[in-house]
Amino acid sequence: MSTRLALLGSINIGGNRIKMADLRDRMSARDFGEVETVAASGNVILRSDEDEEVLRGRIARLIEEEFGITGFVVVRTVEEVRSAIDDNPFHGEGSDTMVHTIFLPQQPVAGGFEALLEAHRDRGAERLALGDRVLYLDYVDGVGVSDLTGRFIEKRLGCRGTARNMTSLKRILAKMEEFA
Repeated sequence: MSTRLALLGSINIGGNRIKMADLRDRMSARDFGEVETVAASGNVILRSDEDEEVLRGRIARLIEEEFGITGFVVVRTVEEVRSAIDDNPFHGEGSDTMVHTIFLPQQPVAGGFEALLEAHRDRGAERLALGDRVLYLDYVDGVGVSDLTGRFIEKRLGCRGTARNMTSLKRILAKMEEFA
């Protein structure tokens, strides 16, 4: 069985509250086996050889049925999480709390990344780069003062995403390597 990371979007922000202990218990009861969570923002480590789409669907259904939240789930392997850190062109340059990787379920729509760059031109100091099903983002001056909100990005890319900063990703990767 492969170690996987399920990144749950929009968990424990706004009204979408889930206690990680409750999530672990419900996932175990639904035959996901042993699961670990990292932080309270919806990072679930588990073992599975299921197809990514099937696993994403099972987890999203569980979130909706058990917690009443229409879930958004992205699944990645240990290698993909490591790449999300190593391939981020801003990692090592900007602060680990300001440099993010936004995980996407698929590549953006054709022209989506270019539309994002154009819409953001002259609006802030943020730096952006596109990878394989990820958007790399350095918030430079801070997330709270940026115009690059999830909704702003999603509208241009044509797909949702869920972000984690480098500090969180390093912690998640270490936990995944222990779990394996």
